[in-house]
Amino acid sequence: MIVHFPIGLLVIALMMEFIGHRRKKNYHEAITVIIIFGTLSSVIAVVMGLMLAQAEDYGGWIKDIHQWTGIATMLLAGWTSYAYIRRSRRLQVFLLTLTVAGVTVAGHYGASLTHGEDYLTSVLPSAGEAAPRADFVLATTNGPLSEAQVQELNLQVRTILAHSCNNCHGAAKTKGGLRLDGKEYIFEGGESGPAVVPGDPEKSELMRRIRLPNNHKEYMPAKGKGLTKEEIAILDYWIRKGAPWPEGELKSLFRVAELAPRMPGIPPASGDITQPLDRFVNTYFRDNKIEWPEPVSDRVYIRRVYLDVTGLLPLPDSVDAFIEDRRPDKRSLLVQRLLGRNEDYAQHWLTFWNDALRNDYTGTGYITGGRSDITQWLYTSIVENKPYNRFVSELINPAETSKGFIRGIKWRGTINSSQSTEMQAAQNVSQVFLGLNLKCASCHDSFVNDWKLEDAYAFANIFCDSTLEINRCDKPTGVLAGRRMLYYKQLGTVDSAAPTDERLRQLAQYLVQDNNGRLYRTLVNRIWAQLMGRGIIEPVDVMDNAPWSQDLLDWLASDFTANGYDIKRLIYTILTSKTYQLPSTSVEQAEHIVAPDFVFKGMLRRRLTAEQFTDAVSKSIEPVYGDSMVMYKLFPEALKKNLSFPRAALVKNDPFLTALGRPNRETVSTSRMSQANLLQALELTNGEQFNETVKRGAANWIKRYGERDKLVAELYRSALGRPPLEKEWVVARREMSDKLTQAEVEDFIWAMTLHPEFQLIF
Repeated sequence: MIVHFPIGLLVIALMMEFIGHRRKKNYHEAITVIIIFGTLSSVIAVVMGLMLAQAEDYGGWIKDIHQWTGIATMLLAGWTSYAYIRRSRRLQVFLLTLTVAGVTVAGHYGASLTHGEDYLTSVLPSAGEAAPRADFVLATTNGPLSEAQVQELNLQVRTILAHSCNNCHGAAKTKGGLRLDGKEYIFEGGESGPAVVPGDPEKSELMRRIRLPNNHKEYMPAKGKGLTKEEIAILDYWIRKGAPWPEGELKSLFRVAELAPRMPGIPPASGDITQPLDRFVNTYFRDNKIEWPEPVSDRVYIRRVYLDVTGLLPLPDSVDAFIEDRRPDKRSLLVQRLLGRNEDYAQHWLTFWNDALRNDYTGTGYITGGRSDITQWLYTSIVENKPYNRFVSELINPAETSKGFIRGIKWRGTINSSQSTEMQAAQNVSQVFLGLNLKCASCHDSFVNDWKLEDAYAFANIFCDSTLEINRCDKPTGVLAGRRMLYYKQLGTVDSAAPTDERLRQLAQYLVQDNNGRLYRTLVNRIWAQLMGRGIIEPVDVMDNAPWSQDLLDWLASDFTANGYDIKRLIYTILTSKTYQLPSTSVEQAEHIVAPDFVFKGMLRRRLTAEQFTDAVSKSIEPVYGDSMVMYKLFPEALKKNLSFPRAALVKNDPFLTALGRPNRETVSTSRMSQANLLQALELTNGEQFNETVKRGAANWIKRYGERDKLVAELYRSALGRPPLEKEWVVARREMSDKLTQAEVEDFIWAMTLHPEFQLIF
């Protein structure tokens, strides 16, 4: 505390600069004294930190980064003190900001060094849950172990080490010179000698340490929860058996989903449950003792379908006509009609694909010309309902109009090696099309799956004209990566000697094969999540997680490939199912959505996206369409001419859309938070753009409906698709006078836009 606490004074100094600037007051003398004390503290911290590193036997790249960022912070603090003493105003705040940034980085890696890399996430509610362990089923085996038993025992041992030991004894951090993340490292040992003596647990340093009292200074693991009796017994048994380590390929520590497609048998029909999708859900409901509730009303269904297919609210007359329609198949006919509105469909689903393909119209990379959009190609592809295999192929093996996806963003200045354009391509292709996280493995061997650093570089090299040198945690290794597909060998082999264009053609050809079931499972899972609020597998970018219904996922993917890779047909199948027509549900906490024990009961209630909300305001609140809305700016003229009014999906991002959840699209974004937040609340109460829209809307509604009751009735129909309830009439008549005023109508409109029925998809 004596060494590190005073460094925090540098942060306080920057806060005082900010406060002084806002209040137009000068705290120079006080800030100078604080910075000098902080600088002296940083010098002491660096000296004692170097001594501590030697005494505690710290090692690994985390220690190196912490050490050099600490030294850099000390030097920056010294220059900052000099600038404040000399009253060099032009440099003071700039140097102080850099110093505080150095404190932040050095502090983060210092905490990672002493408390483990998960020191931030370990305090989250889910952190207390025990990591999954394999059952100890071999302890009764007295004779020699079979090959299968060796594999199983080895898997259990590596699982224990990965969850409890590798945080301090892995590639990132090698305390005491010991690594426990590989066979050669385990048997090599560390500075205290061999960690494992095969056949003799009593002479194995590993066993001695994990059996010590947990308050002993040599007890392992030093951080986090200790090993259970069962886990200690597994390690003891493993060592007694000679610490066997199987030859060849090891079993994965993580769940790995099957690659091949699978067409499961369709369960029998039951009553009016005849569609295959519903039959699988019926089996799931039966297994989980869930009763089928009554489907939603026509009024709820038409609004839900309109928003999911076109992103727009239905017109009041359309709602009335649908309710009065007596045809038994009117819901399927409605879905067909909406899917046939190609322009509206494309303008809505463009948002989904823009997020996933990190396509935007402005932002990072455009200033320097280091980024290109794929808007024209993407919009045309959605309008034409391009088969998904062609869609993917044209993105991976691109023409000029579609190359922006794998081209990546050329960042200005020096960047981390894991953010090279070639590595971005590898990361984005893996995430978007195969639901696989390659970002960890782009810096070091992954902690969340089995992919290694060399795998990521070899895959990135397929997109590279030269050959990338492997960098481990941004440190060059001197090793050049080869070229190979990241994924399963049975898909094919890319010719590493071929030109880049040919390699991309081969990669695209291999990935879109029908036998790549992962590609098509990933797509149908994303579409399901978009329409139902939660994927069959969640998160949607982790396709190795277990689905709540493997049969349903497999059938949807196989049916999708068997019927021409038709995304509209897939959407039709889901929207016309009884499952989609179930009443919406909710969860108590957002984290329950991704919980392994999630139980599906129906569509999760969703908040309108930024684009849906903006379009809903434009269509229902401000009935004069066109360029008058402030939030609608510029869009390529080739698309604008097709629009009845400028859709929010087609405009550049702005503070209003950002506040409502539109991402900056510098990276892939495959899901958006559906919960309301403080920024959204502030924008909808004090935001200039929204307030101006409400003002114009109020003026238009007064001009169009001068009489209160007529205005109230029509605004309810326009915004919520229904007439006001009796209690709503009471409130409206109490709050608005017979002779309408601008302020009264503005307040009424504002209240309508905050109404749950307006903001949510039920």
